[in-house]
Amino acid sequence: MGSKTRSRPVPAELDPLIHERLRLGILCALSVQESLTFTELRDLLRATDGNLSVQARKLEEAGYVDCDKRFEDRKPRSTYRLTPAGRAALRGYVEKLSSLLPDLDRVRSHRVSLRPQPAPIPSKG
Repeated sequence: MGSKTRSRPVPAELDPLIHERLRLGILCALSVQESLTFTELRDLLRATDGNLSVQARKLEEAGYVDCDKRFEDRKPRSTYRLTPAGRAALRGYVEKLSSLLPDLDRVRSHRVSLRPQPAPIPSKG
Protein backbone atom coordinates (compact mmCIF):
# COMPACT_ATOMS: atom_id res chain seq x y z
CA MET A 1 0.00 0.00 0.00
CA GLY A 2 1.34 3.38 -0.95
CA SER A 3 1.14 6.83 0.52
CA LYS A 4 -2.11 7.42 -1.37
CA THR A 5 -4.07 5.01 0.83
CA ARG A 6 -6.84 6.77 2.64
CA SER A 7 -7.96 6.07 6.11
CA ARG A 8 -11.24 4.15 6.04
CA PRO A 9 -13.85 4.86 8.70
CA VAL A 10 -14.94 1.99 10.85
CA PRO A 11 -18.63 1.11 11.19
CA ALA A 12 -18.64 2.66 14.67
CA GLU A 13 -18.05 6.03 12.97
CA LEU A 14 -21.43 5.85 11.21
CA ASP A 15 -24.08 8.11 12.74
CA PRO A 16 -25.98 5.72 15.04
CA LEU A 17 -29.07 7.90 14.84
CA ILE A 18 -29.28 7.34 11.08
CA HIS A 19 -27.93 3.78 11.05
CA GLU A 20 -31.13 2.27 12.48
CA ARG A 21 -33.15 0.74 9.61
CA LEU A 22 -36.43 2.62 10.09
CA ARG A 23 -34.80 6.01 10.71
CA LEU A 24 -32.62 5.53 7.61
CA GLY A 25 -35.77 4.64 5.67
CA ILE A 26 -37.55 7.78 6.85
CA LEU A 27 -34.63 10.00 5.83
CA CYS A 28 -34.22 8.29 2.45
CA ALA A 29 -37.94 8.55 1.68
CA LEU A 30 -37.98 12.23 2.61
CA SER A 31 -34.85 12.90 0.57
CA VAL A 32 -36.76 12.10 -2.64
CA GLN A 33 -40.17 13.52 -1.66
CA GLU A 34 -40.78 17.08 -0.53
CA SER A 35 -43.02 15.79 2.24
CA LEU A 36 -44.84 12.65 3.31
CA THR A 37 -47.68 12.11 5.75
CA PHE A 38 -47.39 9.75 8.68
CA THR A 39 -49.68 7.29 6.88
CA GLU A 40 -47.64 7.46 3.67
CA LEU A 41 -44.40 6.83 5.57
CA ARG A 42 -45.96 4.01 7.58
CA ASP A 43 -47.24 2.26 4.48
CA LEU A 44 -44.08 2.86 2.45
CA LEU A 45 -41.79 1.57 5.19
CA ARG A 46 -44.19 -1.14 6.39
CA ALA A 47 -43.87 0.04 9.96
CA THR A 48 -46.24 -0.06 12.88
CA ASP A 49 -47.75 3.21 14.06
CA GLY A 50 -45.92 3.02 17.38
CA ASN A 51 -42.49 2.23 15.94
CA LEU A 52 -42.75 4.90 13.24
CA SER A 53 -43.87 7.46 15.80
CA VAL A 54 -40.94 6.74 18.13
CA GLN A 55 -38.33 6.74 15.35
CA ALA A 56 -39.70 9.85 13.65
CA ARG A 57 -39.69 11.68 16.99
CA LYS A 58 -35.99 10.84 17.47
CA LEU A 59 -35.21 12.32 14.05
CA GLU A 60 -37.32 15.36 14.88
CA GLU A 61 -35.50 15.87 18.21
CA ALA A 62 -32.17 15.70 16.36
CA GLY A 63 -33.36 18.39 13.94
CA TYR A 64 -33.25 16.03 10.95
CA VAL A 65 -36.98 16.22 10.17
CA ASP A 66 -39.78 18.70 10.77
CA CYS A 67 -43.26 17.53 11.61
CA ASP A 68 -46.31 19.67 10.88
CA LYS A 69 -49.34 18.47 12.87
CA ARG A 70 -52.79 19.61 11.82
CA PHE A 71 -56.36 18.45 12.01
CA GLU A 72 -58.31 17.71 8.85
CA ASP A 73 -61.95 16.78 9.29
CA ARG A 74 -61.28 16.34 13.02
CA LYS A 75 -58.54 13.81 12.31
CA PRO A 76 -54.90 14.45 13.12
CA ARG A 77 -52.59 14.69 10.13
CA SER A 78 -48.82 14.74 10.57
CA THR A 79 -46.67 15.72 7.61
CA TYR A 80 -42.89 15.22 7.67
CA ARG A 81 -40.17 17.10 5.79
CA LEU A 82 -36.42 16.65 5.71
CA THR A 83 -34.54 19.63 7.16
CA PRO A 84 -31.31 21.00 5.67
CA ALA A 85 -29.50 19.49 8.68
CA GLY A 86 -31.15 16.13 7.98
CA ARG A 87 -30.17 16.26 4.31
CA ALA A 88 -26.56 17.08 5.26
CA ALA A 89 -26.49 14.30 7.87
CA LEU A 90 -27.86 11.77 5.38
CA ARG A 91 -25.34 12.87 2.74
CA GLY A 92 -22.48 12.50 5.24
CA TYR A 93 -23.78 9.09 6.32
CA VAL A 94 -23.96 7.83 2.73
CA GLU A 95 -20.47 9.15 1.96
CA LYS A 96 -19.04 7.49 5.06
CA LEU A 97 -20.86 4.23 4.30
CA SER A 98 -19.58 4.32 0.72
CA SER A 99 -16.02 4.69 1.97
CA LEU A 100 -16.44 1.43 3.92
CA LEU A 101 -17.31 -0.47 0.76
CA PRO A 102 -14.67 -1.85 -1.55
CA ASP A 103 -13.92 -0.22 -4.88
CA LEU A 104 -16.31 -2.17 -7.13
CA ASP A 105 -14.13 -1.81 -10.23
CA ARG A 106 -11.20 -3.35 -8.34
CA VAL A 107 -13.38 -6.16 -7.01
CA ARG A 108 -14.71 -6.93 -10.48
CA SER A 109 -11.26 -6.96 -12.08
CA HIS A 110 -9.93 -9.11 -9.23
CA ARG A 111 -12.74 -11.62 -9.75
CA VAL A 112 -11.97 -11.82 -13.46
CA SER A 113 -8.30 -12.49 -12.77
CA LEU A 114 -9.22 -15.26 -10.30
CA ARG A 115 -11.39 -17.17 -12.76
CA PRO A 116 -9.78 -20.39 -13.84
CA GLN A 117 -8.42 -20.15 -17.33
CA PRO A 118 -9.35 -22.93 -19.71
CA ALA A 119 -6.63 -25.51 -20.18
CA PRO A 120 -4.89 -25.29 -23.52
CA ILE A 121 -5.97 -27.89 -26.02
CA PRO A 122 -3.08 -30.23 -26.67
CA SER A 123 -1.84 -30.12 -30.21
CA LYS A 124 -1.75 -33.28 -32.26
CA GLY A 125 1.53 -33.97 -33.70
